Amino acid sequence: MEDIISLCKRRGFIYQGSDVYGGLSGTWDYGPLGVALKRNIMNLWWQHFVDSRDDMYGVDAAILMNQKVWQASGHVDTFVDPLCEDTVNKRRYRTDHILKDNGVDPDGMTMQQMDEAIAEHGIKSPDGNPLSKSRTFNMMFKTHIGATESEDSVSYLRPETAQGIFTNFKNVVDSFYPDLPFGIAQQGKAFRNEIAPRDFVFRSREFEQMEIEYFVNPDKWQEAFDELLKSTHEFLGKLGLSQEHIHELDVPAEDRAHYSKKTIDIEYDYPIGKEELMGIAYRTDFDLGNIQRASGKSMEYTVKGTNTKFVPHVIEPSFGVERALMAVLSEAYTEDEVDGQKRVYLRLPEHLAPVKFAVSPLLKNKPELVEKAREIYRSLKQKHGRVMWDDNGNIGKRYRRQDEIGTPHCVVIDFQTLEDGTVTVRERDTTEQRRVEVEEL
Repeated sequence: MEDIISLCKRRGFIYQGSDVYGGLSGTWDYGPLGVALKRNIMNLWWQHFVDSRDDMYGVDAAILMNQKVWQASGHVDTFVDPLCEDTVNKRRYRTDHILKDNGVDPDGMTMQQMDEAIAEHGIKSPDGNPLSKSRTFNMMFKTHIGATESEDSVSYLRPETAQGIFTNFKNVVDSFYPDLPFGIAQQGKAFRNEIAPRDFVFRSREFEQMEIEYFVNPDKWQEAFDELLKSTHEFLGKLGLSQEHIHELDVPAEDRAHYSKKTIDIEYDYPIGKEELMGIAYRTDFDLGNIQRASGKSMEYTVKGTNTKFVPHVIEPSFGVERALMAVLSEAYTEDEVDGQKRVYLRLPEHLAPVKFAVSPLLKNKPELVEKAREIYRSLKQKHGRVMWDDNGNIGKRYRRQDEIGTPHCVVIDFQTLEDGTVTVRERDTTEQRRVEVEEL
């Protein structure tokens, strides 16, 4: 994990947020290559789940929402984590994380049981001090709308993108009247005031989600669930993730979210261990039912050509962009040996790589090579977009640099290019080089 973090900072993928001022815990900034990789993952998700289907509709809801949204959804009362405190230096920790770090599985435990486990195993804080009893901590970032602060002006930075979809369910039905089943998809920022953000971008306070709420006839939820689970595995394959590193966990009832009647967590073998990558949940009519009760407006769907009405049930595939990106980097990070020296490269799928071609003249002090290289660079840039000019250092250093950022093809223009119109193409994974006509690039 440390090697991946080091590469990400060195090569311009991910930086610590506010780093110049000492950083801000739980926040991360994406550099030029990180932005490109993240965008490629999000575009692939949108193409797979939305653009390639006839039953999906996209929305982009506001981050700030009426506080009634979060009251009705239960977030104000139940969106909490167990918090304990070092009784000496007052540092705060998530109780379940403290247990897990000390070899105790907290899954399914109540807060009281967690405290009892800490006492039973004699667990101390990371600084070796006694820990306080646990209490709940609401993870939503609270703010106020407008010039005055009162209970009526309270709002929150959204902790999930799902509620923005549910509040637009009726709008989409009224505008498009789609046949059931259909889904509404959204990508966007979410915010959680994590007690102890950690493990690089895996758990942070500001992150992006890719979520679908798929509305179904209550009698047909299982087939929709199975189809979306199958489609999810197809998407994970497109990310380049190995099946042997992916595991399904059928979450037992006592560990499921209060709104879920069935949840499958997809776990991935990260360098930090086997952790949740994404989840798919059967949320029944919990959310639309809450909205209907709290707003007084009907959330019923009328089946076309009939008088049949019901509140649809929902299947929710929910992805975190950062967790997907971290899995992609973990899967791609590779070390081997070339000419007796250690080589590090990112074995990224070509459609995800931030840079597809790196173009360079063999010698940058030869104007005729530079001119021809620039011509080829502009041509590739126009066709593919993801093309980098690289003439820094000798050719060996360029290859190593491009290997580390995951560039599949390095194109080198040499004197033979001027004679016969061929270039050297060096492949990232095999390091093999071959002559290719410019027109074939």
